[in-house]
Amino acid sequence: MSAESSGGLYRFVIAGRLNRDYILPISGQPLMDGLGGNLAYTAIGLNLWHETSGLVARVDPTFPLHRMDRFRQLGFDLTGISTAPDPVDMRRFIAYSDATTAHTKNPVQHFADRGISFPPDLLGYHDADPQYSSRTQVTSKTVQISKLPDYYLEASAVHICQIDYLSHQLLPSLFRQGRATTITLSSDPGYMSPTFWDEIPGLLSEITAFITTEKELRALFQGKQTDLWVMAEQISRWGPEFILIRSDRWGYGLFDRDLGKRLAVPDYQTLVVDPTGAGDAFAGGFLAGYHQYYDPLEAALMGSAAASLVVEGVGVFYAQAAMSGLIDLRRNALRDLVREL
Repeated sequence: MSAESSGGLYRFVIAGRLNRDYILPISGQPLMDGLGGNLAYTAIGLNLWHETSGLVARVDPTFPLHRMDRFRQLGFDLTGISTAPDPVDMRRFIAYSDATTAHTKNPVQHFADRGISFPPDLLGYHDADPQYSSRTQVTSKTVQISKLPDYYLEASAVHICQIDYLSHQLLPSLFRQGRATTITLSSDPGYMSPTFWDEIPGLLSEITAFITTEKELRALFQGKQTDLWVMAEQISRWGPEFILIRSDRWGYGLFDRDLGKRLAVPDYQTLVVDPTGAGDAFAGGFLAGYHQYYDPLEAALMGSAAASLVVEGVGVFYAQAAMSGLIDLRRNALRDLVREL
């Protein structure tokens, strides 16, 4: 499939966030002020399966948009990336102790512990504790729907990355009014809490697949339920046909509402160098797979295979250097490891 579908319109749209990443990986060289963000990694997960999309995000006036040129060369449309009127701190710092432990605070200490000179551009960085999303207040994160190109509404499949509550509330309805038949959404921790319990059913009513984590799901159901699969079943009653739960125990748990199946789709076992963007690459691979096969298991296998390539090196574009055909080999290997729970 070429970058564009018939009529010059993109089949896919991805909405998310871009960052200026400072990453201290598990091993290897650090990434200093590199292109990052869930939008970029989701796009790579999609592109590893030979698809492209329109991209939606808001960036700081000083954000170096030339860093997105590689995506344009790959066939992505960047028209949906708009510039916020006011300065926005787009820096993101992550230091990894291992594949499951990420540190986002005290960057000075982490650089010192590794004997690496502290980058001056990271001075003044402060990663505040996660804040609850606002139900009404537009922030620098919120997607401006007035900035979306009209032809993006012709896309048939959309993924919405972690952004904020308002973006997640507005975008599904907007794309459903267009031609979107598949909308997948990654949960945002800002609203995965009991205080948003009454809002979640409406938020998910038009979603095809809801991608979340065990930690966020437990936070939402705090005091109401402890069984993850009962939680998934409850979520599915609010709209999503498929619930995908990221867990360190099994990789991704897949709940299929119509079939009542509970499947564990494992991570491909590989040497993890930098876990950044693994979940986003999974989402991109899942979107590509579901739109092609309309089979959630096949889509999850494609997502897991895409994520396995991303974590083997540092940076958004590392996975593109993978040997041709490797991602298919990994998908097939993973298929034999799926188990029903």
